[in-house]
Amino acid sequence: MIELKNVTKEFDGKIAVDNISLKINKGEILGFLGPNGAGKTTTMRVITGFLVPDKGEVLIEGENMYNNPVKYKSLIGYMPENNPLYKDMLVKDSLNFIMDLHKIEKSKRKEKLDEVVKSTGIQSVYYKPISELSKGYKQRVGIAQVLIQDPEILILDEPTEGLDPNQRVEIRDLIKRMGKERTVIISTHVMQEVEV
Repeated sequence: MIELKNVTKEFDGKIAVDNISLKINKGEILGFLGPNGAGKTTTMRVITGFLVPDKGEVLIEGENMYNNPVKYKSLIGYMPENNPLYKDMLVKDSLNFIMDLHKIEKSKRKEKLDEVVKSTGIQSVYYKPISELSKGYKQRVGIAQVLIQDPEILILDEPTEGLDPNQRVEIRDLIKRMGKERTVIISTHVMQEVEV
């Protein structure tokens, strides 16, 4: 599904990712483990197409993603570490906004919303402003926004960062369920997260 071949990325002469190669198959969950500054986020951004590698290739379904970036970016759902949410919006409005951005047909919206709201467990906060949500629910809303487009590849940067132990378990369980149908990449600097 995804293959990195000898990928290197530099910033102002400083190597952030050094000649990394890996292969991830559909239905696998890959965890990037390392301290801050290890290159986890940079590698994820290269895979999503936000950054272009200085050397090497990113292959999706065997093809260099930069030969057809629009096609391959449409297969990817990405939640960055800072989980950018419009905090003054209601959860329901933010999900509808994301569906507008992805041009999801009106006839399919209710079914998609029902599925995503249920799978992420955000029913109880669906009509609340995002600003009033706990960190755990904000993470769930971020994941729901990523899932609404039904991506084949899911990339989550530090999805359990700052959550309490119960919230971590809930997000881990959600990631495990999503990994049955998708290729999932997560990053963390906590060994227990990757092991689970």
